[in-house]
Amino acid sequence: MVSTDEETIEQEQRYRASAYALLAALLRAAPDQTLLDHVATLSPESDSESDELSEAMAALSTAAQQQRPANLEDEYNSLFIGIGKGEVVPYGSWYLTGFLMEQPLSDLRDDLRALGFERNPEIYEPEDHIGAIFEVFSVMITDAVNLAEQQRFFEKHMKPWLTRFFADLGNAQSADFYKKVAQFGAAFLELEQRYLLMRS
Repeated sequence: MVSTDEETIEQEQRYRASAYALLAALLRAAPDQTLLDHVATLSPESDSESDELSEAMAALSTAAQQQRPANLEDEYNSLFIGIGKGEVVPYGSWYLTGFLMEQPLSDLRDDLRALGFERNPEIYEPEDHIGAIFEVFSVMITDAVNLAEQQRFFEKHMKPWLTRFFADLGNAQSADFYKKVAQFGAAFLELEQRYLLMRS
């Protein structure tokens, strides 16, 4: 029989992995109707969640109920693609150096190889795209990479720039639905930082 403590830890890991996977899906491409329908059902899973995260989750859920994929395709393109570049640049190297494809990307690739991740040759997006990083971190949690290694990865490749990214996304002129994504992402990351410090 699994102890209560073990059950709690397993539940925490499932929740963390699913939150990262959700953010990855919302940030790597405009959501389709299936993803919107899923987001519309979001609700806090426990009383232990912060008020900020609960409020952000409720706001994101409500926003998803009011959106259509065609509108979000336009919003996503304006925010992240644009003509030349969008309002918000979703790459770690950009935030850390002011340029794309710089040393932070090389460092990330080295650590991904060390963790056993291989680049999909059919995907041309650099690995420091925020959606890719969140997807990787979700897999790390699901694969039970030890929490000390998770914290090291988070501190090196995520913490230095993600707070600024979500602040920029939340303030972007083209953002409507994605303001709620930014609110949820920022609240979740704040809770995640505390969790990793406490558990690792």
